[in-house]
This record gives sequence, C-alpha cells and structure tokens, in this order.
Amino acid sequence: MYLGRILSLGMNVDGKPFVAYRLSSRHFPNREAKVFGQEAAIVPKEGFEKDIFENPYITYNCIRIVDDLAIVSNGSQTDVIADKLALGMNIRDSLAYSLLTMDYEKDDYHTPRIAGVVKNTTDEDKYEAYVGIVTDSKIRVEKLEYGKAAYISVYEHQEPHMVEYDASTSKEAAQYIFNQGVFADFEHPVSSVASVYDGKWDTVALSPKL
Repeated sequence: MYLGRILSLGMNVDGKPFVAYRLSSRHFPNREAKVFGQEAAIVPKEGFEKDIFENPYITYNCIRIVDDLAIVSNGSQTDVIADKLALGMNIRDSLAYSLLTMDYEKDDYHTPRIAGVVKNTTDEDKYEAYVGIVTDSKIRVEKLEYGKAAYISVYEHQEPHMVEYDASTSKEAAQYIFNQGVFADFEHPVSSVASVYDGKWDTVALSPKL
C-alpha cells in the first residue's frame, strides 16, 4: 500500500515524547532528510537540485524545535506552525490556523498537508500532542491521549491511526517509521528522520540505504 508521506508522534513505548517523519515518493525519490542542529529538512540529493523547478513542494523543513515543542509536517507549514508557536499561540490553534491558511498543496494530486506538535514533558497535566490534516474536502485537528502514539499519511490513512511506537532512541525511531512494524507494509520509502525527547530533543536522519 502506498501512503505517501507519513508522520508519527506522541509517546513511544518508553513513555518518551517523540516525532517522526517518513518521506515516501514515487515521482521524486532523489531526496533525503538532512539535520541542521535540532531541525531537519527534506532536500534534493546532490545532482538533482533541478527537481525543485519541476515541483515546488519537494523541499521543506519537516521537523523544527521551538523551545519545548517539536513540530513535524510534510511541507512549508512546518515553518508557519513554528512561527505561531514562537509568538505564543497554543498548539491546537497554531495547527488549525496554519493548515487552514496554507490549504492542501495545489499539485496534480491535491496532496494533503499533515502536521503535528508534541510538548516535551511526561507530566500528564502539562503534556500536549496534536495531529492535523487539511485536504481538498476537510480539515481536522485532534488531540492525542496522554501516553499514546499515532500516525497519519497524505494518502489512504488520512485519519490518525494509533500505533505502539517500539523505538527508544531518535535513530531507532527514524528506522522504525522507515521500514519496521506496521510501517514495513507501506511502499516506496525514501528517507526518514525522528526526534525523541530524553532530556533534550535529539533529531536524527537516516540514509535511504538503511
């Protein structure tokens, strides 16, 4: 089954907050995730920079850290959400506002925008995790239950699906969404990146060969 881009977030099996992102692509596979400090971006591989002139949506920040919050998404809405959070907007509203404003991608497939935000605390009273999507027919932002994890994709699984995220470290989390557990059944993986909170957000990207 082809789900396209996938993100997962919430708490892993160790009770640690995390975000993870997988780039899956049939038409532009010559891309990779790169980490810049605690942030990560999807960029063309060396020699394929011209691809950005064929499709403006193929390069973007997919993970950003803002204070105690981790943002994950499949497009430029990552930066809009991060900016709203930095200005003090709450998580739910920053997701809803950004998804509504950016809308679905205006490509041939009307590709949905997906996004999520997780707060880096294990205090149940302060913990927050939200996931959202905007398509050409709906917008949805949903709060995740404390201790749970979910994933959502641009195709097929456009509703949050609960998942036992069996990965402890950021490297393991990136590997897990790439080709392990339920994610092993999803086609055309290209690259992945994840950040697990263990005293600090630690963002790690995997080579597509892994």
